Amino acid sequence: LLRTSAPQDTLREGRSPSILDTITQNTTLQNGKNLKRSLSNTKTEVTNQDNSPEYLLPGSHERPLMALLPNSSQPETPSCVRDLSLSCWNPPPGHRKMQGDFLYITVVTTEGRRCDITSCPKGFFLNRYQSTEEVFDPRPAQSAPVSHCFTDLLCHLSPAFKQSFILLKNKFHLPPLEALPTPYHTLSWLGPPCSSRVHKNTFSRLGVDEQPAQAPDWNEELQAARDLPQGSLEERLQRDKVNSAFVRAVTQGAENVIDGFVEPVNGNPEDPAFLWGGLFMSQGAASDVFGGERAAQRLELKGVQAYSDIEGSQGLHTLPTAVVDYRGVRLSAQGLAPGIEGSEQDQEAGLLYGVNAGPQESPQRRCLLEHLAQAAKALSIQRHVVVSPKGNVVPLFTSIDAQGLVGADRRFYVLDVFRSFPADANFYEVKATFWPDNYCSDTGFPKSFPHGLCRLRPELLQAFIQHKHNHFSQIVREKLDENGGFEDNIFCLEIKAYNFFFLMVGDSRSTSAVREACKEVGSISLIIFEMRFNPNIYSPGVKFPRTENESTNLQRRLLQEAAAFIITHQIPAFVSLILNRHNDVLCPVDGASLKKALHHKGINLRYLGHVVKAINQSEDKERLRHILVSIGEIFMRSTKRIFNNFVQGVDVSSLSAAVSHFLCCLLVPHYMPPSIADDMKKKSRRRGRGAGPSESTPWSTLTAAELWNMVTGPNHLVEQYGLQKLSLLREFCLKTGIQLRLKDYFLDNQNKAPLNPEDILNIFPVVKHLHMPIVDASKAFRTAQISLQKGLLDQAYEQLKEATYLYGRVCDDLHPDACYCHSVLARVAFLKGMVKKCIHCYAAGSHYPAICEYFYTSVYMHAGGETALAQKCLLRARLLMLTVHGEDHPYTAALDSCLGLVMTGSQSEQYLKNALKLNTSFFGATNLHTALSQHLLAQLMCSKGDYRSAMAHEKEALSAFNSMFGEDHAQTRCSTEFLSTITKQAVRVERSMRQAGPECIEQTVEVHFTIICN
Repeated sequence: LLRTSAPQDTLREGRSPSILDTITQNTTLQNGKNLKRSLSNTKTEVTNQDNSPEYLLPGSHERPLMALLPNSSQPETPSCVRDLSLSCWNPPPGHRKMQGDFLYITVVTTEGRRCDITSCPKGFFLNRYQSTEEVFDPRPAQSAPVSHCFTDLLCHLSPAFKQSFILLKNKFHLPPLEALPTPYHTLSWLGPPCSSRVHKNTFSRLGVDEQPAQAPDWNEELQAARDLPQGSLEERLQRDKVNSAFVRAVTQGAENVIDGFVEPVNGNPEDPAFLWGGLFMSQGAASDVFGGERAAQRLELKGVQAYSDIEGSQGLHTLPTAVVDYRGVRLSAQGLAPGIEGSEQDQEAGLLYGVNAGPQESPQRRCLLEHLAQAAKALSIQRHVVVSPKGNVVPLFTSIDAQGLVGADRRFYVLDVFRSFPADANFYEVKATFWPDNYCSDTGFPKSFPHGLCRLRPELLQAFIQHKHNHFSQIVREKLDENGGFEDNIFCLEIKAYNFFFLMVGDSRSTSAVREACKEVGSISLIIFEMRFNPNIYSPGVKFPRTENESTNLQRRLLQEAAAFIITHQIPAFVSLILNRHNDVLCPVDGASLKKALHHKGINLRYLGHVVKAINQSEDKERLRHILVSIGEIFMRSTKRIFNNFVQGVDVSSLSAAVSHFLCCLLVPHYMPPSIADDMKKKSRRRGRGAGPSESTPWSTLTAAELWNMVTGPNHLVEQYGLQKLSLLREFCLKTGIQLRLKDYFLDNQNKAPLNPEDILNIFPVVKHLHMPIVDASKAFRTAQISLQKGLLDQAYEQLKEATYLYGRVCDDLHPDACYCHSVLARVAFLKGMVKKCIHCYAAGSHYPAICEYFYTSVYMHAGGETALAQKCLLRARLLMLTVHGEDHPYTAALDSCLGLVMTGSQSEQYLKNALKLNTSFFGATNLHTALSQHLLAQLMCSKGDYRSAMAHEKEALSAFNSMFGEDHAQTRCSTEFLSTITKQAVRVERSMRQAGPECIEQTVEVHFTIICN
C-alpha cells in the first residue's frame, strides 16, 4: 500500500534483478494466464523491430549503462497512501485494552488527510478527533463505520485510495521465480537511476523488529542439521536445508560493527572482537610470524569448507564461518562454540587434541583421534609427530595450529584449520635440493611472499596425485616388462580409494617392481601407492624429532615437486585449454570467470603474473589476447588493496566524496582534484552556515599520478594493453561492494571527472561463506555428466531429471547448482529434439547469471518458432558481453553468428562479417568455427544475389572442411554441392542478363537458415 514493487527495488536493495521477463515482455496475470504473444505477432514484430540499436552493432565503442535495465512495458501503479505507520500513542494503555483496543494506526491519504484508526475485535474504525502530540481520543467517530477489512475502511475514507487500490489488485505480476529472493545476496554494482523516490523501511514503521529479541544459536542450528539421521533419502534431504540465514545475519552484523554501532568486548584496540546477533566477529589478526591477517581468515574459511565436505565425518564438527569485506575492513564471523566460555580448568579439560593439549588419555580423546584420522585420510594429510614447546613429542593428524575439543553439547570440534593444506614451496626460501633441473634459474623460484601463508589448492593436490599415479603405473609396467612382462604374473588389479592405489600382483618380481616404483615417485608407503602431505613442512617454528628426518625429507621433496608442477604442467595445461576452447564455461570473460578457470586447474591467483608470462611466450599469443583479462585482474587486485587502506581512514560523512575521488583518480590518468575546501565553502554558503575549516582532508590529496605509481608505475595500463575502462570499473565495484547510480558515464575524458559523490549510492558487504553440499542431488548430477561424456543421452536425461527433483526438494530453483542442473537438462532435451520440453526446463533455470545462458535461451526460442524472442536474448547477451569484456572475444563471434541468422537486412551481413573476422583472428582460417562462418556468409550473399562473394566464401569453407575432415565427410559433401549449385546459378544469371539486360529478374537459390550451436 505504501508503494508498489518495481524492478528497481532489487537494485535499491543491492540485489541483482532478473529481467528475462522484461526483455521478452511475457507477463502473467494474477489468475495465471500467460500473455505471451503468438507466433504470428512475433513474426510481425520481427518485421517492425528488426534493427538492433547502434551501440550493439559491430565496431561501436558506445557502452550505455542505461540499457542494462530495460524499461517494462507495464504502467507503474501509483501509491495508495502517502504514509502508513503505527501511531505515536501506540500501544494502547491498560484501560483501553480492557475495552478491546489492539493497536493505533496513523494513515496519511493521497489527498493529504491524516486519519487515526483503531484496531479492535470487530475490525477497524476512524477515531473521533485527529490526534496531536498532547491530545488523543481513540473512541470511534460518529459517522464512520466499523470495517472488518482495513482496506475497506480506507476506500470509504479516500476516493483516491479506492481507485488506486483497484489498479493495484489488477496490476500485472512477475513470474514467481523473478519475485523470489536468491538464497544468498547477489550484489548489483548499479543502483536505481533516480533517488527521488525515498525508500521507506516498512517493517520498522509497522512495529516489526528486524533483529529478534534473543540472538539465535547459529552453531546449534548448523550442528543440529548435520546431526540429523542420514539412513534414508528423506532424512538426508532434510539435513541439507541450512546456512543462508546465517549469511544474512553476518551481512547485517558486519555493517553494524564497522559502522560503529557495536562496542568491542575485549578492549584491545589493535584486534577488537565483537558479539552481535549470536555471532563472534573479529579482524582475526594473525601473529607476526605469518604477516597476513586477510590470508589467515580466507584460509580458515577454506579449511572449514574442506572438513565440512568430507563424506562420512558426521562425528567431527566445525563452527559456522564466514568472511566479510566492508569499507576496507575484513571481518571473520563465526558461531559461538559451546564450552569455551567456562573457567580455565573447564577449558583445559575440554581441549583433547593439539600441540598444547597434554598427554591425557580418555575414551573421548580416542574417539576424536579416530575422527581426525579419517578426515586426514580424506584430505591427504600425513600423520606425523612434532616437538611441542614443552619438549614433548606430539602426534598430529592436522596442522600444528589446529585444536580439537569437546564442547558443552558433547560434540567434537576442530578449530584453527587455516593451515590444513600443504605449503607452496615456490614462496618459501628453501634449499634447492629437490627442484627439477634449471627450475630455479628459469623461473626465479623459490622467492619470498608478503605473508607466510601460501598454501596449495586441493585441486592441485588431486591433479598432482593423479600425475604421480600415472608415473607410478608407467614405472611398474616398465619393470614388469624387463622381468618378463604381465603374462608371467598371476593377476594385476588396481583399486582406488581416497588417494590410495593398490596394485595387487602375484609374485616377488612384481612386488619388487611396485617397491621400486613407490620409492621413485615418492610414495609414503613401499607396498602400495599412497600420497599424503605434511601441512607443517616449511612452517616457521615447527620442530620435528630426529627420527622423522627421512619422512620430512620425503615431504620436502613432494612439496617442491608439487610446487614445480604448477609451473611446468598446470599453467601450460590452462593455456592449452583456453586455446582449444573445449569448454565455453571455462573461457574467461571477467575476473570471476578467470578465477574459476584457474582454480579448476589448481592454480592460485598469485600465479597470475606467470600466466601472463606463459601467454606472452606462447606462439599463439595473438589468439590468446582475450586472456589478457588476467592483466586487468592483477591491476584490480592491486588497486583493491590500496583502496582498502585508503577508505579505512575516511569518515562516514565523507565516504561518498572519497570513493568518487578515488574512482576519478583510477579512471582519469591526468585527473587533478579540485580544492575540497572551496567546495565545502560553497555548500556552507548555500546552507547559510559558516565556511568551516579550510584544511584539506587526507584522502582528498590523492592524485591520479600517485595512485597509478602505487599500482603499476608510470605506464598507463589501459592504453598499453587495450583494457576497457567500463570493465575495470565494474570489476572494482564488484570486488569492493560499491554501488553506482545507473546512468551513462563518459570515461574517455582525460581531465574531467566522470563521477561525482552523488553517483556513489552505497557500499555493501562482500561475503565469502560456506557452500553446503547437496549430497544426493550432486551425486545424481555427476552421474549424469559421466553419462553425457559417454554419449548416453537417454540415460543422462533421466538422471538429470532425478537431480532436478532432488534439488527442488532441498532448495529452490534460484540456487546456483539447481540453475545449472536445469540448464544442462534443457541442453540435453534440445539435443533429443524435445524443443517444448527444453524451453520448459530452461524457464526454471534461466536465471543463472551467465552470458551464455542468454545464448542458449535464444537457441531454444528460435527452435520453438519464437524468432523475435531469440533475437532479444541474443542482443541482451551481446550487450552484457560488451559491458563485461568488450567485443574482442571468441564468444562474441558465436553471438554474432547467431545474430546474423535471426536478423535480416544489412545488419545481418554486419554481424556475420564480424563473426568471420573474430573467428579467423582467434582460430585461424582452417578451423571449424571459421569455416562455418564462411559457409553462413556464402548463404547470405547467395540470397542477396551476390554470387561472386558467395563463391569466394564457400571456396574458403570447402578448403577448410577438406583439410579438417577429408572429401568423404558429410559437411564437405554439403559444401561441395552448395558451391556447385551457386556456380551454376551464377552462370545462368549472367547468361540471362546478357540476353535480356539488367532489367531481368534474378533467380536466387533458396537458402534455409538454421542456428548452428558451435
